[in-house]
Amino acid sequence: MIGLGDNVALALDSIRAHKLRAFLTVLGITMGVATLITVMTIVQGANLYVEQKIANLGTNVFQVGRLPFAVVDFTVLNRAQRNRLFYPADMEAVATNCPHCSYVGGALNASTSIHYLNHQLDDVAVYGHSPTMVEIDTRTVETGRYFTEVEDLHAAEVCLIGDHVVHEFFEGVNPIGRTIRAGGAEYTVIGTFEKIGSVLGRDQDNFIIIPLRTFLKDRGQRNSLTISVKTDGPNSDFVLAQDDTRRVLRARRHVQPGKEDDFFIGTSESYITLWQQISAAFFAVFVMVSSISAVVGGIVIMNVMLVSVTERTKEIGVRRAVGATRGDVMKQFVVESIVQCVIGGVVGVSGGFFCAVALRELTAFPASVQTWVAATGVILSSIIGLFFGLYPAVKASKLDPVVALRTE
Repeated sequence: MIGLGDNVALALDSIRAHKLRAFLTVLGITMGVATLITVMTIVQGANLYVEQKIANLGTNVFQVGRLPFAVVDFTVLNRAQRNRLFYPADMEAVATNCPHCSYVGGALNASTSIHYLNHQLDDVAVYGHSPTMVEIDTRTVETGRYFTEVEDLHAAEVCLIGDHVVHEFFEGVNPIGRTIRAGGAEYTVIGTFEKIGSVLGRDQDNFIIIPLRTFLKDRGQRNSLTISVKTDGPNSDFVLAQDDTRRVLRARRHVQPGKEDDFFIGTSESYITLWQQISAAFFAVFVMVSSISAVVGGIVIMNVMLVSVTERTKEIGVRRAVGATRGDVMKQFVVESIVQCVIGGVVGVSGGFFCAVALRELTAFPASVQTWVAATGVILSSIIGLFFGLYPAVKASKLDPVVALRTE
């Protein structure tokens, strides 16, 4: 009986003897596995991207809003347009009556142009934050300080600015204490934030933050306040804080028992769950397409192996004549098929990882390269080799040795 090592050596000798044929044989597997690996790393990276960038509300933080934060059913969004706005009084009611809420904050936003000396920056997001947002918001103050309760209470004309505003207006200059104009009002810069980067191609550092009461004084309230809540206790407090908040707001908004809430609560998990629902469909489609490519590669391997069996009929007859069993012949051709698929799989895995690493290095997208994905690609290619190599191997093993020896 011929051992596995001998069969692998025979397979490699056959591949070296027919390099072009072997290259064309493994090409289909290589492309299929490379596509699959690329898709899997991109999806894993997208999950990480959503978790870090889009769903990054912070630890034990949830938001309450008039409209849904994550929605795929637009009828829900249309119905929500009739919901009442949230006002600062609602935020204060939650802060007063929620025993499990460690911090309660609120935010309003608008868009405007800002000016410094003779420089202008358009489409800048202006946020009005309550002072407690310093404990809730995930942005980090890099220089200066956040505004105080007293400054908010007196609607002080102060602001903190994003990294993009810093580089556009104050490159090489300390911005603290300087004055910028936004929408007809002037604000003294008291702090700057660390760079955030882009999310889905949109710059997240092009903003200024002013006290909430300053925002209401200068711009009024044209949209609904977004309430943010943070808990510092165990996970059970996070759930209890949501229950407390729901109870307080339902009472303030006169929602009858048994009726649905006329507001929405958003958590990091709700964003991630929505994305997983969306990505699962895309992932299934991409896997199906790449699997078709791999199957086509397997069919190519089967056809080439059938041709190889025909070409090597006399070789098979000689092996049978010197004592090789049908099982030995079948193992030889199965191993040869698997070896070619494994080679194609390894090359495909390398190509897929190269694409993922290039995407991660050349863009801000965190394509995730994981070992189990590589193992999946190699195992898949081995299974394809076994499945599509079995029929040619069985056909080779059934050749009559006398007839095979007579073949020219």
